[in-house]
Amino acid sequence: MSNKILKDFQKTIERLEEVLALKRTKVNRDSAIKRFELCFGLCWKSIKIWAKKQGIECNSPRSCFKIAFQLKLIDYDKKYLKMIDDRNLTTHLYKEKYADQVYGRLGDYLGLFKKLVIKLKEK
Repeated sequence: MSNKILKDFQKTIERLEEVLALKRTKVNRDSAIKRFELCFGLCWKSIKIWAKKQGIECNSPRSCFKIAFQLKLIDYDKKYLKMIDDRNLTTHLYKEKYADQVYGRLGDYLGLFKKLVIKLKEK
């Protein structure tokens, strides 16, 4: 696992946690969503790098999450699939109602990101 990617992933997680601890405002919500998008990108790319070292290729978030589950890097959780949907919503289509819904799930995603970092550090 690339130490740089893992450090970057951990820093983005810390920044997401930081903004989620702030009072809920539209600016903080939007900042949290942006930080989530950054975490999401580093999350699946970290899995991609890890899988490649195991001799397995994955080239999309969905395929990387599937492989991570099969190889016991992550526990099965439907939130990973919802996370993909939410990332696509926030990146490709911005609507206030979706932003509020996604913001409400960021705490769950933060927990998944933290668990993954711990596992990657163990490997």
